Amino acid sequence: MSVSSPAVLGIAVPSPLRRLFDYRPAGAPPEGGWQPGLRVRVPFGPRRVVGVVVECRDDSDLPLARLKPIEDRLDDAPLPADWLWLCRFTARYYQHAPGDTLHQALPALLRQGRALEARTRERWRVTEAGAGEMPESLGRAPRQAELLTMLRQHPHGMLAQAILAQSFTRPQLQALERKGLVARREEPRTGPADAGGPLLAEPVLPLNREQATALAALHEGLDAYHPCLLHGVTGSGKTEVYLQLIEAVVGRGRQALVLVPEIGLTPQTLARFKRRFRVPVVALHSGLTDHERLDAWEAAASGRAPIVIGTRSAIFTPLAAPGAIIVDEEHDGSFKQQEGLRYHARDLAVARAHHHGIPLVLGSATPSLETLHRAQSGDYRHLRLTQRASRHAPARLELVDLRGRTRRGGLIPPVLEAVEETLAAGHQVLVFINRRGFAPTLSCHACGWLAECDHCDARLTLHRQPPLLACHHCDQRRALPDACPDCGSADLRPLGSGTERTEETLAERFPDVPVHRIDRDSTRRRDALEQTLTEVRRGEPCLLVGTQMLAKGHHLPHVTLVVVVNADAGLYASDFRALEHSAQLLEQVAGRAGRAAHPGRVLVQTMHADDPHLRLLSARGYDALAEQLLEERRVAALPPFRFLALLRLEGAQEAAVTELGGRAAEALREHLKARELDVDCLGPVPAPMERRQNRYHLQLMLGAGKRSRLHEAGAWLAAWLEAEPAARRVRWSLDIDPQTLA
Repeated sequence: MSVSSPAVLGIAVPSPLRRLFDYRPAGAPPEGGWQPGLRVRVPFGPRRVVGVVVECRDDSDLPLARLKPIEDRLDDAPLPADWLWLCRFTARYYQHAPGDTLHQALPALLRQGRALEARTRERWRVTEAGAGEMPESLGRAPRQAELLTMLRQHPHGMLAQAILAQSFTRPQLQALERKGLVARREEPRTGPADAGGPLLAEPVLPLNREQATALAALHEGLDAYHPCLLHGVTGSGKTEVYLQLIEAVVGRGRQALVLVPEIGLTPQTLARFKRRFRVPVVALHSGLTDHERLDAWEAAASGRAPIVIGTRSAIFTPLAAPGAIIVDEEHDGSFKQQEGLRYHARDLAVARAHHHGIPLVLGSATPSLETLHRAQSGDYRHLRLTQRASRHAPARLELVDLRGRTRRGGLIPPVLEAVEETLAAGHQVLVFINRRGFAPTLSCHACGWLAECDHCDARLTLHRQPPLLACHHCDQRRALPDACPDCGSADLRPLGSGTERTEETLAERFPDVPVHRIDRDSTRRRDALEQTLTEVRRGEPCLLVGTQMLAKGHHLPHVTLVVVVNADAGLYASDFRALEHSAQLLEQVAGRAGRAAHPGRVLVQTMHADDPHLRLLSARGYDALAEQLLEERRVAALPPFRFLALLRLEGAQEAAVTELGGRAAEALREHLKARELDVDCLGPVPAPMERRQNRYHLQLMLGAGKRSRLHEAGAWLAAWLEAEPAARRVRWSLDIDPQTLA
C-alpha cells in the first residue's frame, strides 16, 4: 500500500465514542503524502470539526462510496510523531475516546484549525555603518542620535517593544533604517540561545556527598530508560540535582521536560531555571493565554526550547529531541486528572520515558506508595537524600491534644503562646488549615439546624469576605439568614474554623504583625500568590495562614514554626488512600519549617493524639509509616499490590442511575464468569457524596492482580455501556488507576 495515496483515512474527531471515523481523502495530498498526524477539517453530523488523521488504509467497514470526503487539509506536515504516539497510548490505557484524547492534548488554537507556526517579534540591531557613524552627524535629529547610541550599547539588538518603551517612535527607527544605520529582523518569540556563549548564566551550587552520588547515578543512564526515585527530605537540594542533570542533558543537544504539581510553583521554578540557563525555558500551565500556550508548544516541538516546565497537561508537550523527564513532588494528587480524560501525568511520564529510552526522575520527600513499592522491588533505582542544605534535621511533628481545650479560631492557648514566642524572636509562623472560608458551616444553637446545600449532600461554608454561605462543590451561594429557618431563633453560630476565622483570630491577637491569608479565595487575581510570597521572603516577622497551596514546594526560609490546626481529616475517612495522602500533606507542611539558619518546630493539633498511625508518623517520620501502610495494603490486596478501575455513573434521576449500575454489574459478572477472568467486581454502591449538583453518583469497582486482565474487563464493560440504550441517559466514565473514591 502506498502511504501517500490511501483510499481511507481513519480520523480521530472530538467525540465521546471510542473509535475512529473513516473518510475519503480529497484535494491535493501533502508533499510527503497522507500520513498519521495531519489535521483535517471534516463534516461530522451537522458540524464541521477539526480532526487528526490516525490511520491510512485501503479498506473500511463501510462501502467506500458511502464515505464522506474531508473538506480541507490544515497541515503540510504532520504533528509530531512522539505526541501522536503518546495520545494513542493514553486513549488505549485509560479506555478513553481517541478523538477526545487528541482534542484535549492539543492547544486550543490548534483545535480551532490555526497553523502550527511560531509568532514572531521584531529585533533591531546596529549595522556596520551604524557602528562607525558618529551620533554627532545626526545633529539635526537629536532623538535619532540618542536612539542610535542606545542601540550601540546592545550588540545583540533590542526588541521593538523595548525600544518603544523608552519613548522612542517607530518613525525614528525607520529613519535610521533608511540611512542604513540599523536593520531589523523577525525572530520567533521564543528564540534560540545566544550563539557561542556558555550554557550557564550563573555557576552551579556545590553538592554534598549524597547529592553528588545521586547525580553520578543519574549521569550513568543518560542514553537509556533509567527510572529513578529521588527520595529526599524537604530542603535537601533535589532541585539543584535536577538543574545539574538538565545541564548535562542540554549540553548534549537534547531537551528536558519538568513537571510540577501546581501552577503556584511554576513562577518560582521558572525563575530559578531562567537564572541558571542561557537557553530558552518555556512554561505550560492553565494561566497562559491561548497564544502563549501555542508559542510554548511550538518552541518545544521545534526544539528551540531545550527546557520545558509545566503542570499536569504539559506531559503532552512534543519534544524534538527528548533527553530527560523530571516529575517533581511525584506523589501529588494534582497530577491525576479527575474529570473527562482521567490520566495520571506521572504514569504517562513513565511510559513516555520508556518509549524514548531516556532517564526519568521522580522526586519527592514523601513518595507515593506505588512509586516506593516499585523502588523497593528494583523497578526504579532508589536514590536517597537525608541531609538538609541548612544542616538542621527536619522538624519532627509534635502532637498537641485538643481534647478538653478551649479554642480560638481553631487554636488552643499553648499553641498561641508558641506563636507569640516565635514572632518575638523575629521569625515567621505558618498556620496550616486545609479549609477555606470562615467556618465549615452555620448552626442554630437552639435547635441544631445546620446550613446545608440544596443541590449536594454537603453543608454550606460560611464566608465573611464577602458575607455569604457557599457550597464548595457546586458553587451555590446564599445570603446569610437573619434567623434559623426551622425554629426562628436568632442564635446562629459558626461551627468550626476556616482560613478566614483563623486569620481574624490571629489579627486580633497580634495586631502589630502582618497576617497573610493564602487560599483559593485570596489568590484569584493573577500573580497575587507570587506577590504575597515575595513580601514574605523579605524576612520580616509575619503570620501566614493557608491551605495546601502553601504546603507544596515553596521555600520560606524565615518560617521556624508550623502549626497544623487539625490533623484528623484523613484518619478515619472511607477512602483507603486517605491516610497516605494526609501523612504526605503533614510532612510537606512540616517541611516548610527550619529550611535556613534556624531549626524548625511543628505543632500538630489533633483530637486523636493516641492514634497509632499519627504516633508513628510523629516519632519516626513518613518513611516508617509508609512501610506499615504498604504492609497493610499487601494484606488487604489493595494498590500497589492490585490494580483497580472505577466505573462512575451519574444522572439526574436516581432510579435510572441505580438501574443501569445494577444491570452493568450483573452483565460484567456474567462475562467474567464465562471467560474465567480473575477480576473482582464490587458494587454498585453510592459514591461517598451521593448527590452533587442535583445529580446522583454511583460507583462500581473492578480489581485484578494483573493489569492486562483489568483492561480486558474494562474494555468489555465500556463496549457494553456504549451499546446499551439506557446508558445514553446517564453520564458514565471509566477511571483506570483511581486515586480517590470521592
